[in-house]
Amino acid sequence: MAKSETCLVNLRYQDGSEGSPSNPAKFKNQDFAQIKADCLRKGGLFVDNAFPPNSRSLGDLPDMSPSQESEVKWLRPADLLREQGNKDKPAFCTDGTSRFDFGQGEVGNCWFLSAISALTFQKGLMAQVVPMDQSFEDYAGIFHFRFWRFGKWVDVVIDDYLPTINKRLLSVSSKDGNEFWAPLLEKAYAKVCGSYADMHGGSSSEACKDFTGGVNQIYHLTEANAPSHDELWLTLSRATECKSLICCGTLHKKDFLANIGLVDGHAYSITEITEVELNSSKVRLVRIMNPWGKREWSGKWSDKSDLWNKVRPDVRKKCFDRDDGEFWMELEDFFRYFSAVFICCETPNFLDGDFKCQWKCMIYDGRVEEGAANHSTFATNPQYRIQVSVIDRLEPEDKNILLSLMEKPQQDSRNEIKLNPIGLTIYKVRPGTPQGRLGSDFFNRTSPVKAPTIYTGFREVVELLSLEPGEYVIIPFTNKPNVTADFVLTIYTKADVKIRSYDGGDENEDNDHLSEIRDKDKERVTDDDPNHALFKLYADQNDELIPGQLQKLLNDRFPHGSGHRGFSLDTCRSMIALVDLDKRMTMTFAEFSILWKKIQEYKNLFHRCDVNENGSLSSPELQKAMEAAGMDVNDGIVGLMMFRYSGFSSTSLEEFITLMLRLDKMSDIFKGKSSDGVIHLNWDEWSVISMYN
Repeated sequence: MAKSETCLVNLRYQDGSEGSPSNPAKFKNQDFAQIKADCLRKGGLFVDNAFPPNSRSLGDLPDMSPSQESEVKWLRPADLLREQGNKDKPAFCTDGTSRFDFGQGEVGNCWFLSAISALTFQKGLMAQVVPMDQSFEDYAGIFHFRFWRFGKWVDVVIDDYLPTINKRLLSVSSKDGNEFWAPLLEKAYAKVCGSYADMHGGSSSEACKDFTGGVNQIYHLTEANAPSHDELWLTLSRATECKSLICCGTLHKKDFLANIGLVDGHAYSITEITEVELNSSKVRLVRIMNPWGKREWSGKWSDKSDLWNKVRPDVRKKCFDRDDGEFWMELEDFFRYFSAVFICCETPNFLDGDFKCQWKCMIYDGRVEEGAANHSTFATNPQYRIQVSVIDRLEPEDKNILLSLMEKPQQDSRNEIKLNPIGLTIYKVRPGTPQGRLGSDFFNRTSPVKAPTIYTGFREVVELLSLEPGEYVIIPFTNKPNVTADFVLTIYTKADVKIRSYDGGDENEDNDHLSEIRDKDKERVTDDDPNHALFKLYADQNDELIPGQLQKLLNDRFPHGSGHRGFSLDTCRSMIALVDLDKRMTMTFAEFSILWKKIQEYKNLFHRCDVNENGSLSSPELQKAMEAAGMDVNDGIVGLMMFRYSGFSSTSLEEFITLMLRLDKMSDIFKGKSSDGVIHLNWDEWSVISMYN
């Protein structure tokens, strides 16, 4: 299967904007390259004050007494090897990464380590999570790792102090004593979780999601709707073909599992599946890995089972009699002793086996303010209107839409997170229904396409749907009225669709520029318009720009001279906010046209007022430019504006444009809402103008 055939098209990050795999956001605003360069220049080793080597980062481990915790000593790898009497030099990674490289320690995070075992099979993803250009050469005591967290990739910086006790690593350790990629990766994830103790207990699906940002599916083997043996085997075959991360968990029945080598309530990874022939019959086998790196299944098809002597020699080679934690098991026994299978894949292709379909996805951040299902506030929830145009008629009930809803936690410590009961529902929108938000009347008279299901205690809700062509509205919600929850909604589609998001509140009918923008939206725009052609090069599937795309457009295409410093991402966020009249936090072409026109005007004004042509404006030149733009300003205001938006003595072109855009916006608002030189605003208006626009 060629990678290009099943490559997912992520329409949010197709331009490499912040949060994309190639440009992860900086966790805790820590810049790895900058910090390392500073440490090397100063000749010191990095100490991470955001995750310090002390009891705060260790947390309250449930299996350790206070006296044991007091014995924990934080050591850098070289110091640990020295205390152990090991003369080898520390290495980040030797001979590549493998599931056999590490074993679990004193932290109960088998769920996390089973996901790492699965990750080692996918070298591309592994390199995304664990940058392989790291080593103990050019050493500054600093490393970094990447995780997908709630809609975006983040780069997590750590120092290399590791918790030890009695000269041994407290948590995950390398079987090759001087290799440290696995303990350092675990430390980075502990930082994301809040502490090492916050990693105690969890689901493999959570870690797999954070390693991929992919599609998560959980198959419960003990419930009434559990897949049959044939269905699960087909799913495992497809998931393996699609290079998925596959994990599983045993039943919580200690006595039932006591004498067969399995650990109750424990997470494992599935590392391979195969069919073998025994006595002219096909036997389906699953290979399973214990993250402890030891303790294996002792039943049929285990390492010491005599059944391996009854198969062909080439098949027998699949069995290795060694206590490394990995073993084979027949599918029937797997169903008997395991309770769940977790599959996470970059694409949804494993769900139906259509390996040639190229799915598209769009990620939305939003907030549920107060709208519970079957409550008068339901219509206040964010609404996503989606136009479905294609379905595979040859395949009955073709699953053409997949929805993933994740709640963003408000707590920093993982074990303190309290998740709200959340759900998704979807309604068919009749042809001719006006665009915009749908009110309570619509939901009172319309039945949902799918009855809403409430999920309690789940970080993520996944719904796979078969939707006929037409328009629909997707509603995320909580099951409690007046509950606020931040979320990430990912919409996967087999074909191109049009999606409009309405994140709450009515559109602002009072803004002076709204009619201008709405009129422009109605204009017929063709690719003969050079500005529209430029816009389309950077816009997403909705013909809209997000801050990273606008930044790339401006810095690539804005006509500038040698003194050009580039527009920052924060500046581009501000530009979008200045013309974001529908509060969708994106920029349409109509809005871009207004912005582009003003940028060109201010560029020309800048050059007219730059008398000495040195590429910047002095304080008198800045005041002259403001007055030429019709702004009534005095020396004091000019000084404040220069301090706030530029340097103390000069203003660059980019700084001038940012300043003038904001000044123009505030001037328009004041003129539109003032009476006798006094402006009256309610709290909502004031907060939006002062904090957003």
